[in-house]
Amino acid sequence: MKSDYKKKSEKDNITLETTPGRFYSPLKGKIITLQEIPDDVFSQGILGVGCGIEPESETVVAPVNGVICMIAETKHAIGISSDDGMEILIHVGIDTVLMGGDGFDVKVKEGQRIECGQKLIVFSRNKIKEAGYPTTTAFLITNSEECLTVQFKIGKDVMTLEDFGGIVK
Repeated sequence: MKSDYKKKSEKDNITLETTPGRFYSPLKGKIITLQEIPDDVFSQGILGVGCGIEPESETVVAPVNGVICMIAETKHAIGISSDDGMEILIHVGIDTVLMGGDGFDVKVKEGQRIECGQKLIVFSRNKIKEAGYPTTTAFLITNSEECLTVQFKIGKDVMTLEDFGGIVK
């Protein structure tokens, strides 16, 4: 695992410290169990362990340091390979693939190196709701079988970039 990382944001003049094996909330919202996500692929853990976030904000930021390994053509989902070996999928909304990218603005490119806290996707909760879809955002560790145990702070309201889980060895 890589060493701790400190990022100083010129805009906000904030120092963000990250710890290997931890991840930080990509959105402000309430953390719900995987089983509460209203989509069988996510709720049954088919794509990996994780949780849902009922978003109160509209900007998804990087929960870890790493590299963008996938961006959905319809801009609603993004994959990250973290520096410490986690493969993370962030999927904004349920069935939002059917929106064809409307209401989503991706701020990064595949293969791009990212730092924790960097903007990834800006989306419109109103457009998702108007299209008739839940805004529930899935946060999954898709290679969870390689991690010993992954824990989340279920039921907690979190701020963007608040520590809300990680790998437990």
